Amino acid sequence: MHFSPDLGSPITNTHLRNPGHAAGASGMCAVCTADCTGPCEIGLSAIRGSEAILPYEADKNQFASEKRYPVDFSHFNINGRVFGAVGLPPDPYEASFPNADILSSFGVAHAVPIKAPIILPAMAKLAWKEYFTGAAISGVPVVIGEDVIAKDPGLVVDGHRVVKAPLIDEMVSAFRRYQRGFGDIMLQANYDDEYHGVLEYAINQLGVRSVELKFGQAAKGIQGMGRVPNIEDALRFKALGYIILPDPTDPAVAAAYARGVGPVFEKVGKLPMWTPEDLVRRVAELRKLGAERICFKTGPFDPRDIATILGIASETGIDLVTLDGAGGGTGHSPAKMMNEWGMPTVTLEVIAHRILRGLEKARKPLPPVAMAGGFATEDQVYKGLALGAPYVRMIAIGRAAMAAASVGRQVGEALRNGSVPKEYARFGSSVEEIFADFRVLKAEYGGDTLNIPTGALGLYSYLNRVSTGLKQFMALNRKFALRYIGREDIVPLTEMAANVTGLPTYGELLGAP
Repeated sequence: MHFSPDLGSPITNTHLRNPGHAAGASGMCAVCTADCTGPCEIGLSAIRGSEAILPYEADKNQFASEKRYPVDFSHFNINGRVFGAVGLPPDPYEASFPNADILSSFGVAHAVPIKAPIILPAMAKLAWKEYFTGAAISGVPVVIGEDVIAKDPGLVVDGHRVVKAPLIDEMVSAFRRYQRGFGDIMLQANYDDEYHGVLEYAINQLGVRSVELKFGQAAKGIQGMGRVPNIEDALRFKALGYIILPDPTDPAVAAAYARGVGPVFEKVGKLPMWTPEDLVRRVAELRKLGAERICFKTGPFDPRDIATILGIASETGIDLVTLDGAGGGTGHSPAKMMNEWGMPTVTLEVIAHRILRGLEKARKPLPPVAMAGGFATEDQVYKGLALGAPYVRMIAIGRAAMAAASVGRQVGEALRNGSVPKEYARFGSSVEEIFADFRVLKAEYGGDTLNIPTGALGLYSYLNRVSTGLKQFMALNRKFALRYIGREDIVPLTEMAANVTGLPTYGELLGAP
């Protein structure tokens, strides 16, 4: 069976001339004709060179792996039971799915309550205001993504250290305006952000209390990269301390640019060069600065690296480690890296479970863990919590949450322009009529509800659907609090899934005949 996608994809805005007849090994058309103008990735590469590595219009789109992994959460079904109740009295008037308790907390020493075991992972583009506001009204934590200062026209620095970053301030404020005691907004820092003192600025000047150190993610294990269109921006980024290739301060490069020759400028993010000792020291520094919740974010690296990261998290009392499996979405990753590196989410969660069980046997503190990597609906959330039980406490929903925010924003703009999208005309012609949960928010926010962006309403409604569905699956298994969800709640449907996870199949649950 061939798992990788063919060399034609909307991710790169390409297609095969004859998609019905692709060569499995290469992904090319089985017949490559001499008169083809090359609409596939090979053709795009022939025209655009290394630019063809990256997704198409990454500033406007989100992307996820197209690879069909040998095992994913569709290879499991959720179990169900008909006797008893756990977490509520076995009374049909009480043990009902609306009463399932999905309240949780985020953080260890300085925990904050959250309304669902969900975190919205790093984002700093597209409908970001709606994304952060939607998290606040939903009562879940959310993460501001890396490298925000590079997008900030109002940035002020002293040398290479941030003095003022209005865009980060605006992002934090988008959450805090609507926060009502649940969740928190976290600022993520990559290796360049650390060089620029972004976390120090946010903690000292903006009162940010939750921060996240980034090692890598599901789709892009290396750091970011992107074309810089002109020498003025290239010089500005170079002055800030970013890697810019070719070097715009080189007179020969500047002269070549003026003549319109030579390579275009590229901004390349620095690979993190942490050591365990560096991380222990940095966590202590952040706590001393005033950070109350310090988190790690990493991708599906070598299992030995994951073990090291979880070990450091245990030693330093990290508040959350988010493990991002291959297959999830992101904004700007090399297309082939997105498809062809790292452990799929199920495999990564199995590895993490094994590592955490070892820490527990060694009587070491267990860091809270969140799983990310392609989660979109309540069945996947439940399966993720069950597979990682009792160690995985949260599920990160990124691309789907941003999609909900974007849809809400688009529908709101259509309504303001006097048109009702045909898909939703049956519900009415106003924001209050079309967004079913508007009245719920109106009870909490009163007149300020009218100021909530429709994209945030879309995200709130989407998370409401996921939360309600999660409660239904809990009731299906007669478990009415999150802590009772266990690995016995999912059953592998394939031999591969059973082998990877060690979970019993339906036949094995019954026992030997």
